[in-house]
Amino acid sequence: MTSASDPDPVQDFCIPNTELGSTTTTRFNLVTCKNPKEVSPEEFVFSGIKSPGNFSDTGLSAISVNPSVFPGLNTLGMSFVRADLKVGGINAPHFHPRATEIAYVVKGKVYSGFVDSTNRVFAKIIEQGEVMVFPRGVVHFQMNIGKSSATIFGSFNSQNPGTHRIPNIIFGSGINDELLEKAFGLTLEQISVMRRKLIFHKKQGQILILKHKFLRNMSLPYFLVTFMHSLVTEIFLYLLPNC
Repeated sequence: MTSASDPDPVQDFCIPNTELGSTTTTRFNLVTCKNPKEVSPEEFVFSGIKSPGNFSDTGLSAISVNPSVFPGLNTLGMSFVRADLKVGGINAPHFHPRATEIAYVVKGKVYSGFVDSTNRVFAKIIEQGEVMVFPRGVVHFQMNIGKSSATIFGSFNSQNPGTHRIPNIIFGSGINDELLEKAFGLTLEQISVMRRKLIFHKKQGQILILKHKFLRNMSLPYFLVTFMHSLVTEIFLYLLPNC
């Protein structure tokens, strides 16, 4: 008999002591805990999900909250995400290999569901105040079908649930083209187009991250921030390799 889950904590909490660094083993980075007497209440509070993050081309904004950004979660066996969907926006089919997810609709009207191992679809329109559960490891999806933006909070029973997005796995991971031809009945040209689209979306994500790091510590008037965002975008587009 085997089982897999986050290990049970052996203390009330473990705020990572980043000053002491970490010890790398074959599978984990082991971080020393802070002395509980040095821990402050602020380390159990996270304020980074008050508003949406940057939106992708699919109309999705997702802010993942795990111990790397919220140390208070460390060793507690849980994490969460804020997801926002523009009108018509989607959270493309994906799955979490290490966690069950509970999705709570804060506002909006969302077509939400999952597919089990027999290829049966369990889907329903859920609205504000309703919750849907996605079992661990099953492919699930969401689409905003309302007339305004939607906000969803997702909670996971693992501090590192992992996320595999189906389009990225199939066309963005380097699987042999001939295999994809036979599996999906696509031509090499169609496969190439799909790969280029994924590379472009990945670049856009790189640009957003780089812009944030470049501008976050700059105290500038609003009109200068807007100008700098546009300028930095053009610079990074030029520097990143062409598709």
